[in-house]
Amino acid sequence: MRIGVLGTGMVGQTIGTKLVSVGQEVKMGSRVKGNDKAIAWVQSAGTGAGEGTFADAAQFADEIVINATAGTASIDALSAAGSEHLAGKILVDISNPLDFSAGFPPLLSVCNDDSMGEQIQNAFPDTRVVKSLNTMNAKIMVEPSLVPGSHNAFVAGNDADAKRAVISLLESFGWPPKDIIDLGDITASRGVEMFLPLWLRLYGSFDRGSFNIAVMRG
Repeated sequence: MRIGVLGTGMVGQTIGTKLVSVGQEVKMGSRVKGNDKAIAWVQSAGTGAGEGTFADAAQFADEIVINATAGTASIDALSAAGSEHLAGKILVDISNPLDFSAGFPPLLSVCNDDSMGEQIQNAFPDTRVVKSLNTMNAKIMVEPSLVPGSHNAFVAGNDADAKRAVISLLESFGWPPKDIIDLGDITASRGVEMFLPLWLRLYGSFDRGSFNIAVMRG
């Protein structure tokens, strides 16, 4: 499968490297072709890795595009990718609407009655948006065994087939099916995005990101 990854930061590089390691072809997209971080990633990831613009990466994808851009920049990045290149495809939205303009801790630029996931779905109605993996450190996204025991990843989106495809992708990363929870439609993005202020406080308390949510059911 050919997958586009939008974003050259830690999340994009970690996801891209894992995808290449499990046999996928990946094109990493940024604002301009020849981005230094993207070129360095291609060299480290090896065969199956490529880079280009946001539009190049979105067009390259057979079915799945990963949005690993910062939430406050996601709409602009996806607009640059081109609605025509995203139409009909699955967009795995990992972004969080964290606004650091007033310092730390950041505010959420959207919350309560809206979410980044919903804004993306509304802006790109022909794209099948699935919110997932935004509640954890990038390393845990692709290597859940770094946290011992059973813990959870979430999916949310309006298209059932798209969610099944994303669940299959998560399973290829090592997530047991029983640990993946379908939260329903894209409005569930509100809850998982609003977890981020707590995640940041936990990170500050633990001084590391090797933790995750475990939903315990009685």
